[in-house]
Amino acid sequence: MPPIQSLTYTRFNLALAHSWAIATDVQSGQVRGKSEYPVVFVVLKDAQGRSGLGEASPSSQYGETWETVFQFLRQIDASRLSFDDVSASRAYLESLPHPSMPARCAVDIALLDGAARAAGQPLHRFLGLKYPATGALSSFTIGLDTPDRMEAKAREAARYPILKMKLGAPTDAANLAAVRRAAPGKLIRVDANAAWKTREEALERILDLAEDGHIEFVEQPMPPDTSEADAIWLKERSPLPLIGDESYQDARNAESCACRFHGVNVKLVKTGGVTAAKEALEAARRLGLKTMLGCMIESSVLISAAAHLTSLTDWLDLDGNVLITNDPFEGVRNSDGRISFEGAPDPFGLQTSERAGIQGLPLGQV
Repeated sequence: MPPIQSLTYTRFNLALAHSWAIATDVQSGQVRGKSEYPVVFVVLKDAQGRSGLGEASPSSQYGETWETVFQFLRQIDASRLSFDDVSASRAYLESLPHPSMPARCAVDIALLDGAARAAGQPLHRFLGLKYPATGALSSFTIGLDTPDRMEAKAREAARYPILKMKLGAPTDAANLAAVRRAAPGKLIRVDANAAWKTREEALERILDLAEDGHIEFVEQPMPPDTSEADAIWLKERSPLPLIGDESYQDARNAESCACRFHGVNVKLVKTGGVTAAKEALEAARRLGLKTMLGCMIESSVLISAAAHLTSLTDWLDLDGNVLITNDPFEGVRNSDGRISFEGAPDPFGLQTSERAGIQGLPLGQV
């Protein structure tokens, strides 16, 4: 089992098509949006010339930055990693101090990318999963902003059949009304990002949302440290399904979330990679929870890796790569919200997406 000879990594700033903000970016009633989002690309290579590519998308929600990702990656002894033993490699990563889930995620994806390519299999088959659902629908996210800007974003997103709308600002009611002017009757998923601090406030907001008639569910209405009693109280009274995100870090939270929510949102960078995300999805499904596969602001590296897990999901929110303007890679396609590997570019010149690990990567130098 030849070890990894080199582990290289670099920061890359993804440029957002529009200013991006969520509830945690609201300060003194003002929305502080971002125009760039730094990610970290990781490349692993071994003596046989095999390579794998991964990505970390650190979020301040979880106390992560590109610096914390770098700090973790500097600890890694590349010789302890191998494409031929992903399990042992991951166990080594989990033994390191000062854990960074986005950094683990990037290395996990790179290991699986190289291993699946070496096996001549697409990643989903290498993991023992079914072919990703062709044409599965992903929502398109409208970040927090002023009402007029949110209306403009919703009009621009007219081709997407499902919108995901960020709430958690003093102007929430005006924002929803503005989006509705642009998208009357369109299905909307609401994400509060833990903005509503009490069960009474959350219920009042949810009851108002239910009157719209076209809200599919509400994601993370209250903070993750909300008591189980308050979370159960809200779940019993909510007219809309409740989905846990910040409350669902990984599979260890499955039983707690089964009491609190109707479903959970799983993200690769939150769990620590494809391996842990698969475990988190399977654990949730065993307990009867609905599952959503989500993302941060990401390039096609992370989005393509996540897309191989779509057979384990009820909902998709894989739009990170269509929210940016400078994606340095190509992979899974998002055509008006429909996620598909059909026609994805392949660096080995193969004809179909059935022949490689994470499809269409890489197409450029990292």
